[in-house]
Amino acid sequence: MKPKGWDQFLKEVAIDHNLRGRLREIFLVRFAYENWRKPDTEVWELAEAASHETYKKQMTELYSCFSKDHPNGCPELDPSSKGPGKFQILREWLKDIKYPEWKQASALPTFSNLPVIDPQTPIKADSPIYIQRPPIEVDCCQEILKPGALIRIKAPEKMGKTSLLQTILAHAEASDCRKVYLNLQAVEGSMFATLDKFLRWFCANISRELGLKPELDDYWDEELFGSLVSCKTYFQSYLLEKIDRPLALGLDNLDRLFEYTDIAKDFLPMLRYWHEEANNLEIWQNLRLVIANSTEVYIKLDANQSPFNVGRQIKLPGFNLEQVLTLANYYGFDWSEDSEKHQFLKDLIQMIAGHPYLIRLAFDALLYKNIPQDQLLEEAATQGGIYGAHLRRHWNNLQSSPELIEGMKEVVKNNTGVQLEPSLAYKLESMGLVNLVGDEAHPSCELYHRYFLDNL
Repeated sequence: MKPKGWDQFLKEVAIDHNLRGRLREIFLVRFAYENWRKPDTEVWELAEAASHETYKKQMTELYSCFSKDHPNGCPELDPSSKGPGKFQILREWLKDIKYPEWKQASALPTFSNLPVIDPQTPIKADSPIYIQRPPIEVDCCQEILKPGALIRIKAPEKMGKTSLLQTILAHAEASDCRKVYLNLQAVEGSMFATLDKFLRWFCANISRELGLKPELDDYWDEELFGSLVSCKTYFQSYLLEKIDRPLALGLDNLDRLFEYTDIAKDFLPMLRYWHEEANNLEIWQNLRLVIANSTEVYIKLDANQSPFNVGRQIKLPGFNLEQVLTLANYYGFDWSEDSEKHQFLKDLIQMIAGHPYLIRLAFDALLYKNIPQDQLLEEAATQGGIYGAHLRRHWNNLQSSPELIEGMKEVVKNNTGVQLEPSLAYKLESMGLVNLVGDEAHPSCELYHRYFLDNL
């Protein structure tokens, strides 16, 4: 019989032993209860290893992480020993020694044992409260290691874009890349005065993050070559040459740039051009880009210049029941075997389409405000409910455009879907308020349907 909480126990062991990326995935698959009795020849495919030989090498590295020579390692495990017995040794140590210790300390970790995390704050990749959405994390972590990679993360606000972006960058760094994270939301407005000023800010900050002295004047000549060529020259001849290994560059909240049309219409094609240069110059294969945004620019870009139709696009879905149950465990709600609680969570997921931020708001309300579950669902779409501030923010955003108001009003008053003007439908989808099924727009969740039906 599967030990209660075994999957959660394995995840915490992975954190304790600093297992990341592929090692973490291999560990969770190989030591999953249902795989205990399966041979390696079958498990390597379940673990999505490139080959059986690759899997065996990864398992050897994994055993080294639990070596008897390591602090808190398995006393009987010698990675240098021959034979297939290392799996049984490590499994029995985990099952008979570490699992009972974990269970005695706390059957499942409670939220009170964890640092209090503001729901507004992005969850860090190494946080125990970070919930993965397979296969997105694995796919992105594999993609970022490809020469000249471009990953585009697009989702409404507070869906986990920043957390995923930082997870990708952390994996790249662990794989011998340099990483730089730039949040455009933090840039002061004066930096957007001209294209040249913004690009100089861009290059100077990347230099600083890499620990390099900005040498802009040695490579920059706006009057003779222009800002875009100067920026490319600085990257190609200074930054990429100087670090001499791949650079994973994450640009978060790219939406901020869309407010400055004159800059966006040059900067965005530049990113596309740099990505395509990997096909022409080997040094540009060392630049791997990750961009995250809620909306896409509404200025007209030639299809051959836009960065939004190349590379790998990632759309973040809401949490499913299993993922919500995992998060509930961190909050101290042991609902894994409770069918009544499962129904509540299913109703909650349906209400908010599994939106991670809204799920966390619900768990905070249950834990800290002692709001009954039926009351939470009943009042969810009202001004006084737990989502009141979130809903009012969306309402205020709609007020900026009569067209958005009329479009959303038409969607919530129609039960079969509505065909809207394309740019209007796209804007509402980018805000997270509607889903597009073919050409028809539908409310993205019951929460927005109820609220805007009553308030528009």
